[in-house]
Amino acid sequence: MKISKKIVWLISMLCVVVSVSAADIYVGKNSRNGSRDGSIENPYGSLEDAIRHARELRRLNDPSISEGINIWVKGGTYYPHQTIRLRPEDSGTAASPTRIRSLDGEVIFSGGRSINGWKKLRNRRNIPTSVARHIYVADAPKVGGKRVHFRQLWINNNKAIRAESHGDLELPRILNWNFDKQTAIIPNVFNGFQFTEGMEFFIHQWWAIAQLRVKDAVVYKDSIEVFFHQPESKIQSEHPWPKPWLSKESGNSAFRLVNALQFLDKPGEWFLDEEEGRVYYYKRSGEDLEQADVVFPYLETILEIEGTRENPVAHVQIEGLSFEHAAWFRPNTHGHVALQAGMYFHEAYKLDKPGTSDKKGLENQAWVGRPASAVVLANTAHVRFQHCTFSHLASTGFDFYGGNFQDRLEGNVFYDIGGNAVLIGTFSEDQVEAHLPFHPQDERELSREIVVRNNLIHHTANEDWGAVGIGAGFVQGVDISHNDISDIAYSGISLGWGWTPTVNIMKNNTVERNRITRYGKFMYDVAGVYTLSAQPGTKIRQNEIDSIYVSPYAHIPDHWFYLYTDEGSAYMDVSDNWFPENKILKNANGPGVIWKNNGPETDKTVLNAGLEEPYRDLLRWKRPVPEGYTFNQHIPFTKPVFVQVYDPKSTLSEEAFAAFARGQGIDKPQIYQWGHYLLLMTDDNMAKKLTSALFANFPKFEVKMFNDVFYTFDQENCAVTKKADEVDFVLLTAQLVDDESKQQAYFEHHKTQLEEWPEVASGFCRARFQEVLLYRNGRQLLLYISFPKGKDFAEIDALTTKDNPRVTKWNQLMSTYQEGIPGTAANETWIFYKR
Repeated sequence: MKISKKIVWLISMLCVVVSVSAADIYVGKNSRNGSRDGSIENPYGSLEDAIRHARELRRLNDPSISEGINIWVKGGTYYPHQTIRLRPEDSGTAASPTRIRSLDGEVIFSGGRSINGWKKLRNRRNIPTSVARHIYVADAPKVGGKRVHFRQLWINNNKAIRAESHGDLELPRILNWNFDKQTAIIPNVFNGFQFTEGMEFFIHQWWAIAQLRVKDAVVYKDSIEVFFHQPESKIQSEHPWPKPWLSKESGNSAFRLVNALQFLDKPGEWFLDEEEGRVYYYKRSGEDLEQADVVFPYLETILEIEGTRENPVAHVQIEGLSFEHAAWFRPNTHGHVALQAGMYFHEAYKLDKPGTSDKKGLENQAWVGRPASAVVLANTAHVRFQHCTFSHLASTGFDFYGGNFQDRLEGNVFYDIGGNAVLIGTFSEDQVEAHLPFHPQDERELSREIVVRNNLIHHTANEDWGAVGIGAGFVQGVDISHNDISDIAYSGISLGWGWTPTVNIMKNNTVERNRITRYGKFMYDVAGVYTLSAQPGTKIRQNEIDSIYVSPYAHIPDHWFYLYTDEGSAYMDVSDNWFPENKILKNANGPGVIWKNNGPETDKTVLNAGLEEPYRDLLRWKRPVPEGYTFNQHIPFTKPVFVQVYDPKSTLSEEAFAAFARGQGIDKPQIYQWGHYLLLMTDDNMAKKLTSALFANFPKFEVKMFNDVFYTFDQENCAVTKKADEVDFVLLTAQLVDDESKQQAYFEHHKTQLEEWPEVASGFCRARFQEVLLYRNGRQLLLYISFPKGKDFAEIDALTTKDNPRVTKWNQLMSTYQEGIPGTAANETWIFYKR
């Protein structure tokens, strides 16, 4: 076919027309007053003006926008006066989208303001000379003529530390918590402690933290009683999950005091004196405060894209922009007591009579709110963020708040963030109890078919340690894939909400081919991927999960996992995920959870987890492991583990204990009893979960876990090592006398028993004991002896001393170290639990 020159000319002219049919609007820092028209020569000085220009072109249906609108932003840092908003009138179409893009250089939209005029401290104000010579002072900033009570500060984009009594790796432990008085009892580990207004109290509790404003603090020589402002005082002492941890075995909850001049004693710390209107900063080595860029966050939300259900904001593309220095002020006025994933309590308390319409065993109620975010999308469709950076933020980085449809977050970087990096969908609305399933009448309320893909998330949850990398609530068809998540204080990806097996709107979600490493830095009850509630059709597949930090303050040191399907998780496929050890937790799951080929047997090399090739240059943002941190190395504990409840008032029946255990995921509880003691046998993982739950639900009971085996005998110690095919066992308990020197002697004797008292092992062999395990928890001992099934224990036990006087002597010696547990008669020592 021959094409004429005239036709070629017409085609080329059409191409020219198409190439210029998108409207171009420019934003730049070098605008001239009075001549801003959005042209490249005279760009607008603010993004808001460019958005207004684009809105007018849409309203008038200008021919120039047939292929869309490009808002080009020149390099520089922009400080909007208020939140930048895109409304339904700013929507594009599939054929004519609105694009906001960086033109040249780095484009930063900062919610912060600068602090200038720094000078060396002259009036020492009782600050030690060794510290005072490093302190610089500036006037506290004002915006609109009013002072801002900011909570974060960045010096040359390095985060400064709000003056604190102890650093992240050196927190002391509370002594107690008075739930009736709503006070904390802490050790007086301070030099010349003095309560001052504005002081705050930070506490680590299980999988979440609380930040409480201190009302008063009374010093009692070696201890201090701390009182708190309302409403957080009542919430903190009434809510049962998670609450302050009190444990002789793993230590009480860790804490620190924050925001007082007396704590300003280390390089990089700062303090805002609200009374005097001064900011104090302890200069780091190499910093020049007269030249430094010192920024505090002012706007809580920098960009908000919000439509309505009927008229969502649609077809907007944001590319190559950076969002920095967003604030979060609510803890200044209400404190911050978190439930999970950064969601804070409005109200929470334990029920006197458990049970709700959705969950018969539910023993608590909670209503929660959602933290602020630097960028928020609500009631949107086909909105895309690509190649953007979210950093130096007080709270959440990016929030698909709700009503989102087919939006996309791809190829972005999140780092240096105080809370969650990304949130998706409804969690619990303020007026809806947190454990209820979500059943909206209008599905447009949902976040559906959102794609969060190929993002680098690094060093987040650095203020709210209970926040997550990516948190999704009641969502549908969400695709979270190929993300690289690292250095998180809590869990990597949290999917689901509600703690309910009831089928609700959650379904068909995908968490696939993500790489999650270096997480659980401070909080446990943790996993690389964590799920809640029923989610039919949901797939968690081909993720690579590794490197869980050793938390210095974990409520239960071994309560860390690679995968964790928590309460109500149901109807989902968990397959082909790689992690180095078989350490997972299935807690109170509903039906239909398929587990297939997970753990070290999976071939990691074929997963292609983490960032896809076009996005791997983002890995340059990752930083090395901070100094002082280490990672867990799991050594499986294969012996039985026991959980004991001492209930002297007999308020917990064996049936109720069994029901409670089943609710924690123990399908067939094996329970034994003696007097007011209930003992449950299970494995290591479930024992730790059950112990946590018992502490929370039955604070007046004495709960002990027995997983510390200090003496082991096995049939393999015998000349005839044939083991029985089936076994029975007995369980006995006693306690050591209250004398530390005798206790130590007891342990030493057992350590050397095989060498120095071989007759004892010979007696065990004669009796054909298969295994003898001796556990300890404090002074209490627990003895497990297994033997061939069908044998009478009393008969074979007698064989251990028959013609064996050295065993009799051993038993007499041991009796000098032992006594009966509380409740035994004067002549009783070892007592038997009965099933």
